[in-house]
Amino acid sequence: MRRRREFVALIGGVAVAWPLAGGAQPAPKISRIGILVQTHVEREHLIDAFKGGLYELGYVEGQNVAFEIRSAEGQSDRLPKLATELASLQVAVIFADTTVAVYAAKQATNKIPIVMGSPGDPVGTGLIGSLAHPGGNLTGTTTQAPELSKKRVQLLKELVPGAARFAVLWESSNLASAENWRETEDAARTLNIEARSFTLSMPAELEEVFRAIAKVAVDGLIVLPSGILFSQKRHLAEFGIKYRLPTMFEQRDHVEAGGLASYGPNLSELYRHAASFIDKILKGAKPAELPVEQPTKFDLVINLKTAKALDLTVPPSLLVTADEVIE
Repeated sequence: MRRRREFVALIGGVAVAWPLAGGAQPAPKISRIGILVQTHVEREHLIDAFKGGLYELGYVEGQNVAFEIRSAEGQSDRLPKLATELASLQVAVIFADTTVAVYAAKQATNKIPIVMGSPGDPVGTGLIGSLAHPGGNLTGTTTQAPELSKKRVQLLKELVPGAARFAVLWESSNLASAENWRETEDAARTLNIEARSFTLSMPAELEEVFRAIAKVAVDGLIVLPSGILFSQKRHLAEFGIKYRLPTMFEQRDHVEAGGLASYGPNLSELYRHAASFIDKILKGAKPAELPVEQPTKFDLVINLKTAKALDLTVPPSLLVTADEVIE
C-alpha cells in the first residue's frame, strides 16, 4: 500500500506540474501606435472613436496595444518635429489625422506604415498616387467625396433664398483647402453664385479676416475644413451671429458651437473605421496594397437657435432631411 500511495502521490505531483508548464505562456506582444494630431483637445472625441474601433477589433490599451500621442495643439508648424519624434520611437504604425499631419508623417518616415484619418484630397495634394493604389507607406481614410463642395453651396443657397454671393474662408497653408476652394468656386459658378475667397495662415489673422468679410456685401459664408479653423469654431460662430451671416461648415462640431449648419462626413465613423487599417497592418498587410476608402455616411446638422438669431426661416424640406436639428 505504501508503494501505491507513493505512486499516486507521484502521479498527482506530475499532474499538478503539467498545467503549470503549459500555462507558462509568454506575455502578449504590445504594439505601439503613434498618433499625430493637429489638436488633441479639440479632437479628443475623434481619437476616442479611433481607439474604440481598435477595442472592437480586440485591442486593449495596456494589454496588447499602447499609444504614443503627439499633438501640435493648433500650431501646424510643430507637426514635423512631432512626426520625427514618433518615427524615432520606432512605433509599429502612425495614425495621422489631417492633411498637414499626414504630410509631416510622410516627410518623417518612408518605412513606418502611416494610416490617414481625415485628409481632404490625398491624391490632389500628392500624398498618394491614387485611392485604389496609394503606394508607398500610406493608406487609410479620406473625407474626399464627389459633389461634396457643390452640396454645401446648394444647401446654403436653400437656407438663404435669393443669395447671389458667398464668402469662402479657408486656410492658405493647407494643401487640401486650396483644392477644396477650387472645387467650391466651380460649384458656386454652376449654381449662379459668386464665390469670394478669404484666407488666413494662422489664428492671429482671424480678426483681420473677419473685418475684411464684414466690409463685403455677401449673403453667406462657407468655411472650408482645416485644423486652424476647427480650433476657432466658437469665434466663427460668434462672428456669424454678430454680422448676421448664415454660415455653412463641413464638421458638425462647428454647429454644436453655434454655427448655422454643416454638411459633411461623419468623422467619428470615419475615425472608427480607420482602426481597421491598423488591424490589417499589424497582421501583416502592406499599406501600399490597401485602397484608401472614402466616406459613405454624411450628416446634415442645423442649429435652429442660430437660425432664429439670424431671423432665418429654415425650409421644412431641410428640417425633414436633416440628420440632427439643434434647438
